[in-house]
Amino acid sequence: MTRIWLSALVLALVATTAFAQDARYPNQDAGDNSHYGWANVLRVDPVYGITRTNVPSQQCYNQPVVREDRGNSTAGTLLGAVVGGVLGHTIGKGDGRTAATVVGAVAGGAVGNRASDHGGTYEGSETRCQQVNTVSEQRRIVGYNVEYRYRGEVYMSQLSYDPGDRLRVRVSVTPAD
Repeated sequence: MTRIWLSALVLALVATTAFAQDARYPNQDAGDNSHYGWANVLRVDPVYGITRTNVPSQQCYNQPVVREDRGNSTAGTLLGAVVGGVLGHTIGKGDGRTAATVVGAVAGGAVGNRASDHGGTYEGSETRCQQVNTVSEQRRIVGYNVEYRYRGEVYMSQLSYDPGDRLRVRVSVTPAD
């Protein structure tokens, strides 16, 4: 008795598995003499296509430029005037000391102005950037050429997916004239 129950249980599990496998694909019998079956996949070859995409990027480069520096002659003039005034004050005696200080300051300012940086032009570089679009090409799978066998006959189809080892096929039967 236990053996009968065990056999019945195994048979029920096998039947449930078979129905569960086909539950995704109802027969949808519309009276058009068709049914569904399973074919063994023999070969799957990916079909490639090229996709193009615009990729914006920034391109930077160094641009040579000429710059002008006005310099700083004021600092040189002031420093020269102070040094010249101190020297004139040291050299002068009595009533001439004030005159020597003034002459020393004027002469020192003139020398300091001439010796100071009056600026000028110099060459340099500046980084400049611009927006550019680059076309990126990528090779992608766009489909699959599938070779499969159903009841001894070999067929070929192009699918949008890789079917794996088995392929569900729809079989339609119509009378020959």
